Parts: sequence; structure tokens; C-alpha cells
Amino acid sequence: MNAPIDPMKFQNPLVTAKGETRAFVAWDHLKTLWLNTGSLCNIECANCYIESSPKADHFSYLRDVDVAPYLDEIDAMGLGKVEIGMTGGEPCMNPHFIKMSQMILERGHDLLVLTNAMKPMMRPRVQKGLLELQETYQDQMTFRVSLDHFSAKGHDEERGEGSFDIALVGLNWLAEHGFNLHIAGRAMFSESEADARRGYADLIKDHGWAINADDPASVMLFPEMDETVDVPEITTECWGILSIHPESMMCANSRMVVKRKGETIPAVLSCTLLWDDDQFEMGKTLAESLDPVQLNHPHCAKFCVLGGASCSA
Repeated sequence: MNAPIDPMKFQNPLVTAKGETRAFVAWDHLKTLWLNTGSLCNIECANCYIESSPKADHFSYLRDVDVAPYLDEIDAMGLGKVEIGMTGGEPCMNPHFIKMSQMILERGHDLLVLTNAMKPMMRPRVQKGLLELQETYQDQMTFRVSLDHFSAKGHDEERGEGSFDIALVGLNWLAEHGFNLHIAGRAMFSESEADARRGYADLIKDHGWAINADDPASVMLFPEMDETVDVPEITTECWGILSIHPESMMCANSRMVVKRKGETIPAVLSCTLLWDDDQFEMGKTLAESLDPVQLNHPHCAKFCVLGGASCSA
């Protein structure tokens, strides 16, 4: 059984419970701008990073008029072509999803869509819009499909009975129409990473998907997030001890735009994980959001520093 987290940890943004200087991550460059399209999802997972569900409304739907100012900022800051990631909730539930995708692609950016590839993506209106975008922007679009395990048993434990088979229908549709595909799995099961990748490789081969299971960017295996389980606090000394460079952390090169329930304009968060902690809301504009991020949360330690994970492609 995992030990509970020490309540004295992660209290002071500048100093750890032991009185050591807390590590921070300075802004380096923009690799990925994440858009949380809304917290609504067609399913409710057992352990959703962002507590999405069919009733979750803590994030409103982003619209194209909300997104345009951030794309204008990217141009004004001379940042060139970047990756724009759409996450949720389920992005395909957002009625503005196709319009926002088109706007992003027209600006020349790469588009990464995180989807469960289930019924919202398979609606005729969404399929039609995706196929029209595919005709012009095929090389700019990638779909990362959540497939928590390579078996129906494992996947359905997280997402509900029958979810695996429904997701395979969506994955096969994307593959048949030539969309670029990645898979997002979870490192929550008993097998080693090597065993997991072999399992995904077999599944990929069986279906003929153009995905390389040995490529960590093509099949991402994410650690579980549980902020009640004890993890070490990251100090400035840890970078040298662990031989990790702070500029390799996700918050050195990405931000996430959200529109909170009841708010008229979006806000920019430090990353995709820390959505319900005010200290990680960085401002309303991209330019305002570039201050250093203090690693004052268990997710910073477990997911990014020690887990070596990043949501970007």
C-alpha cells in the first residue's frame, strides 16, 4: 500500500518542507499551446486527470473567437509554427471543434487532437469536417487516441465496459482514412514497459495501423496521478543529482488555455495537469504566462521530473 503524502510538503512555493530551495522551471520556448476545449466528455474514467465526465462543467467550451487572440499572439511574438494541442474532456463534443481546427491549420500550425475516438468523433458532422480538413492538411494533423491498455479488460477497467471495442471502431476509421495516429496508454498495469509495448505492437499489427509501438512519442505510456500518495519534493539540487535539465520539463515549453465556468475570457495555465490549483494560473494572455513555474505540486514530481512524461508529441 502506498504511503500517504506528508501534509507538510508542497505548502510553500519557494521552500520545501525540509527548508531547501524548491526547484522551478523558467520559460524556454513555445513548443505546444494546449487548448482545453471543455470539460464535458461522453464517458467518465476511473481516474481522469482533469475530472471530465458527461456532467463536468468546470470548463466551458472554447470557441474560435476565444482561440484567435492566442494565435494572434503567437504571430505577434514571432514564434512561427508550433504545435497546438486540443484536449478536454472530449474535443469532438465541442460544437466549435472543426472551426477551431480549421483556423489553427490555416495559420500553418501542427494540430494534435487528444480523443477517445468514440461516438462523438464518429458523428457524421464531425467525420465530414475531419475528412475535409484531411484533404488539405493531412501532414499537419495527428490524432492521439486514448487506449489505456492493449486489452479490452485493462482499457475497460478505466473507461467502462465496451469502451475498448467502440474505440477500436474509431481508430480503424481514422486509419482507413489516412490520419496520422498515436496512442496514449497508462503505465498502471503490472507488466513492464517492454511488455506493454509488445502488447500494443501486437494489437497494432493485427489492425494494420501505421503506428510504431517502440517510439515513445507514438505510443505514450503515462504514469498515474494521485496527489494523495507520497512523492519527494524537487529541489534545485535535484537537477544535478538526477541529471535532468529543467528546460526539458513540459512547463518550459507549453501552456494550456482554459475557459472556466462563469468566466467571459479564458485563462492560461502552466500545464495540462494543474487545472484546479490557482497558483498555476499564469495570466489571461500568452505573454502574461511566461513567468517561471515553481514545482509546488505532487504532479510536478511524479509525472514530469521523476516520471519523465510530457503531453506534447
